[in-house]
Amino acid sequence: MKKTMKAGITTLALLLAVAVGVKAQTKGNSESQRPSFSLSVGPEAGIPVGSFSDYYKWSLGGSVQADYAIIGKTLYVNLNAGFANVFADDVPGLDDLQWIPVKAGLRYYPFHSNNLYVQGQAGVNFITNGPVGNKTAAFTYSPQIGYLIPLAKGSYLDAGVKFDGNSKFVDGGEPANLIGLRVAYTFSL
Repeated sequence: MKKTMKAGITTLALLLAVAVGVKAQTKGNSESQRPSFSLSVGPEAGIPVGSFSDYYKWSLGGSVQADYAIIGKTLYVNLNAGFANVFADDVPGLDDLQWIPVKAGLRYYPFHSNNLYVQGQAGVNFITNGPVGNKTAAFTYSPQIGYLIPLAKGSYLDAGVKFDGNSKFVDGGEPANLIGLRVAYTFSL
């Protein structure tokens, strides 16, 4: 299953790179077409990394994100909330983890004529199915790189590859980190 998820993430990352290359060749100013205020909704999937992968196989969830331009249509502030289920490996007594991440951050479009972006978010991750150890919440951060693919006037497909880092849920334990994808339908408000 891990090999299938890794192959899927690699394939989507390559498709994202191709989309960026194709869109970079088109004429027009993408900055003027990007919305000043947008909402996106979509699924997220990930693969645990580090020692976290010894106990958990993969994650699946979804999120809602609002982006608001604060400097032109190049720098945006955003809020993100979601839900994720991290599926446990076949370890006796180990249950799936379910958490609600709540994050705020910035999104930056480094090229004015391109919809490629880098994003950083930080916040809190709340465990919803009881304490894993002695904590029910952890600091979380998510650097992401992605691309807005125009679909129709005012709507986009937002595809991004990200790292989800979480502090320790158990004192003396290891962090719960994942590498994942977010694919969301984005529309202007």
